[in-house]
Formats: sequence, structure tokens, C-alpha cells
Amino acid sequence: MKTVFSGVAPSGVIHIGNYLGAIKNWVELQNDYRCIFCVVDLHAITTPQDPQKLSQKILEVAKIYLAAGIDPQKSIIFVQSDVKEHAELVWILNTITRMSDLLRMTQFKEKAKIDPEKIIKEIGSRVLYNTETHMVSSKIGKLLEEFLGGINKSGVGLFGYPVLMAADILLYKTDAVPVGEDQLQHVELTRTLAERFNGKFSQGQEIFVVPKAMIKKEGARIMGLDDPAKKMSKSALSSANYIALTDPPQIIREKIKKAVTDSGKDIVAAEDKPALSNLLTIYSLLSGQAVAEIEKEYRGKGYAEFKDGLAEAAINFLSPFQKKYADLDDAYVSQILNEGAQKARKIAGQTLQEVKEAMGLIY
Repeated sequence: MKTVFSGVAPSGVIHIGNYLGAIKNWVELQNDYRCIFCVVDLHAITTPQDPQKLSQKILEVAKIYLAAGIDPQKSIIFVQSDVKEHAELVWILNTITRMSDLLRMTQFKEKAKIDPEKIIKEIGSRVLYNTETHMVSSKIGKLLEEFLGGINKSGVGLFGYPVLMAADILLYKTDAVPVGEDQLQHVELTRTLAERFNGKFSQGQEIFVVPKAMIKKEGARIMGLDDPAKKMSKSALSSANYIALTDPPQIIREKIKKAVTDSGKDIVAAEDKPALSNLLTIYSLLSGQAVAEIEKEYRGKGYAEFKDGLAEAAINFLSPFQKKYADLDDAYVSQILNEGAQKARKIAGQTLQEVKEAMGLIY
């Protein structure tokens, strides 16, 4: 069987967008692939975390996996930091990763608030240094100041975390990586590093499998309830952005009641109705009804009635999940994670041994 690898960081709030865009798909993949699902705690600490809350979140994410239908008899479930090979392979991959590879990463540029391409473009169209005044062009100087300011405020972990993601994937000779479109660039970097390593060290027999991204278009990008222009986010500042998988019914009703809608009265999905299109997509994925059926059901009806129906669909969908989640015992979940880590270590250890032999690190 071909191998699938993916994971969720134990930070922020796990919401229906995470489930519909990722975890639901993982459950379906279990019958056709060797699935390895990780709680990626090393990724979480690229930004500051409260130690006590982090420990709780690790168990919470594992419980979400299990309650959603990830079966430890079919899949390997473990915590990233329990398998030391992840950290070791990161260093090895860092030695073949170029600064330019990482400066191209869109998510880093957004989080660090830098734009190196803008500086390069500006330098290419102007004289950088005025030999008469001995001054750097003021516009370029401002851009450089902003760039350096963003770099100085960013941690090395945030800058290099796409390499950690590559290590996660390559350790298990992963064939396919189920990701959203926002992570596609990181899978491309993983492919680049795999090919670069194989080309330099493999000597005829490739060490790393070059993985492919697996993007499920339907439901892959669930937008925020409070802003249909932005993806529903685990780290959203407002809880009105998402429906958490553990939200009680009354909270779900309140959040959907306040959800942004578009102008007009018709409940239809259209390019000029991004908010309604998003709500209809969520309704469809939660209820199993086609968007066209839902549009027909609410033809001539108002937003309030439509939102009531969406809220009930969300509550009915989450109810069995929440019961399973509440019934999971911490000791039982820890046992599953420990057993999963043992299985993961065997695979990761073999891969790392091959990598070190290829590089001459075994003597």
C-alpha cells in the first residue's frame, strides 16, 4: 500500500474547517493507504506556547483524530516529538536547503510581514547607492528597514518550519500528502529537497520517495463565518470566525446567527455572493445534501430560516463526534499514542539509517 502522511498542530482551536478540509478525508483514506497521522507538536512551538496548555492540546488533537474515525488498527497515530528522528532529519535537510528556498515561502513572508521580491524589483529599476550623496535610495532604504525589522522579529523555527514539514513527510517514504492549497508550496519544497538529496547522495538507488500533494477540491477551503474572504482559522482572533468541533449547540446557533451574509434576499451560491456560497458549502458538507437541493429548499425563504437549518445541520453532525470525544479516557489515548510512536520509530529509524549511510555518517 502507498503511504499517506499528515498532521495537525496542537495549537489554536480545531474547527469544522479542519475536519471538512482534512480530517474527514483522512478517515476515508484509511482503507486504501498506509496512513500515518501525527500530532505535530514541534510545529506548534515555532510560536510561543503555554507549556501546560500545550500538553492538554496534544491530547485534545489525538482525541479529535480518534473521535472523528481515525482507527489505530488501520493507521499509525503518534506525537511528533516522541520520534526523535524528525528532529535529526531536519538538521540533515537544513544542510541542503537554501535561504532562497525558505524566503520564497508565502506563509513565512505573511507572518514575518516581509516582501523580498519587492526589494529586488525596486533595486532592479533604480540605482541602489548614490555615489554623490553617499546615501541609499530612501524608498529602498525604507523597504530594507521593513525587511530587516520582519526578519529580526521572526524566530529561526518559524523560518525553517517548512524543512521540518519536509522531514515529517520524507521520514516515512510518503507517496501522497493530503493538504490544503495553502500548504501546496511546502509540499513542493519537500519534493525539491527529496530530489536534491537523491541527486547528490543516492548513487543509483533513491533514498527518499518524491511525494505528491493530494488536494481534495470540495471542502478544501472553508472560509470564516465572520469574513468569507479569509480561510476559517485555528488562530483567529475572534471565536466568531469558526465553529469549533467541541462547541455546544447554543454556541453553534449563536455563531451561525451572527455569520456574515451577502446583500440581496436569494439564498444561492454565486461568485458575487461569497458569504452565502461558503455557508451553502458548509451546509452541504455537513448534511450530505447537494448545494442545488439546499438552494431549492430555501427558495423564497429568508436568511434567518436558512441559518436555523444550517445550525441544526451542524449540531446534528457534531453530536455523535462530541459524544465519542467526551467518552475518550486520557490514559487510553496516551496508550494509543505510545504504541503509535513505537511503530513510527521503526519506519523513521530505518529511513534515517539509509540517509546517514548515504551521507557517510555511519563509520
